[in-house]
This record gives sequence, C-alpha cells and structure tokens, in this order.
Amino acid sequence: MSAHKYELMFIADPELDERGLKKLTEQYLEIVTNEGGSVENIDIWGRRKLAYEIAGKTEGNYVVVNYTCEPATSNELDRVLNLNESVIRTKILRKDVK
Repeated sequence: MSAHKYELMFIADPELDERGLKKLTEQYLEIVTNEGGSVENIDIWGRRKLAYEIAGKTEGNYVVVNYTCEPATSNELDRVLNLNESVIRTKILRKDVK
C-alpha cells in the first residue's frame, strides 16, 4: 500500500467557538499522524451559511484539511468524524487521482 493525498472538508456545529473547532480538528487529525501520515495544511474558514438546512442548522463551521496517508487511515478518519455529533457533514476527496 502507498500513501495518497487527500482533501477533507467538514462542517462542524456552528455553536463551536474557534478554540473548540481547532481542538476538534487537531483531535481527529491525530488519527492521520498516529498512523504515519502527514497533515500539510489546515484552513479554518469559520462560520458560513449552509446551502441548505442540515439537521435543523442553517450555518456551520467549515474546515478544509490537506493530508497524506494510507487509504485505510483516511477511511477510519471519515468513520470517526461521522460518529461525532458536532460534525454535521464530511467530504473526503483523493487529490492524486489523474
């Protein structure tokens, strides 16, 4: 298996403040680094209006992360993010696909 480049975007609960959002992000990215992957960039966009209502919410905190890891690690990251009630939506894209 070889590592791949990924881009993760997730939308977190709008009630989270900036510190809480940063802590949440770092907590989940430990999954990548603990498995030998690397995090290249974390871009916290902050609170934005959602295109449509999700779970009764009209706003969310957007975070975009670029990272490199094994596919199984990325799958695990997606799985645990989806278990967290503070995370409204996730999307992971593989960046190195031609």
